[in-house]
Amino acid sequence: MRFLYCGDVVGRSGREAVENHLPDLRKKLDLDFVVVNGENAASGFGITEKICNGFYEAGADCIVLGNHSFDQREILGYIDSDARLIRPINYPEGTPGRGASAFRTRSGKSILIVQVMGRVFMDPLDDPFASIDKILKTGRLGQKYDFILVDIHGEATSEKMAMGHFCDGRVSCVVGSHSHVPTADAQILPGGTAYQTDAGMCGDYNSVIGMDKDEPVRRFIRKIPGGRFTPALGPGTVCAVYVETDDKTGLATTVAPVRIGARLQETLPLITGLEG
Repeated sequence: MRFLYCGDVVGRSGREAVENHLPDLRKKLDLDFVVVNGENAASGFGITEKICNGFYEAGADCIVLGNHSFDQREILGYIDSDARLIRPINYPEGTPGRGASAFRTRSGKSILIVQVMGRVFMDPLDDPFASIDKILKTGRLGQKYDFILVDIHGEATSEKMAMGHFCDGRVSCVVGSHSHVPTADAQILPGGTAYQTDAGMCGDYNSVIGMDKDEPVRRFIRKIPGGRFTPALGPGTVCAVYVETDDKTGLATTVAPVRIGARLQETLPLITGLEG
């Protein structure tokens, strides 16, 4: 199976980058399933139904969120109706939406997508490790599911790495989100799980983690706000993680970073047997 995870989409620049590049990436990499993190897609804070539909039309099969899941008020009336839209599973019981969803690919493969939020330097949600352990006990990789993704949305690299090792051998891929900076540690862990600490963002990298530079820099220098954070509007780069898995076990055989667009050095995985 060939899978792509696109990192946090920030504002219009990120949306346009994903919508422009994803259709071609889907064809070029012969992808079976695509997940997009859309939690910063609406002016840098949250997501809307219209934006979700734009990602689906571009080729996304599922959208995950994060700590900005509910920043847009309208999402409260929409999230329960869209099984393809996933917020962190360790939100308190009764929170709208769902933290995991199962899907079928066009070829009939079964996929489980789960998102969890870390607690180090983040909101004090329920225990992320217990939450993941509970959902993984409902169906095993290679038996009930052909592919399982765990997206850990968190600040601390140590917590993300710990989640990777906690899930090793039980899921196809653990990928981190939230920091908006792609890490250079894509690897297959000893138990066969693909891992990257952070996929990075889809947005304008001539920025401070996707935001126009002036206000963040001012706050670091003066220690007082001078205005609102607004997304940078320059050309966007898509940052993503590509994973191939063994059809029998669901474990990873390949993991590679993807960067395509404006500023960062472009990189695409070499896919044997495909032209173009």
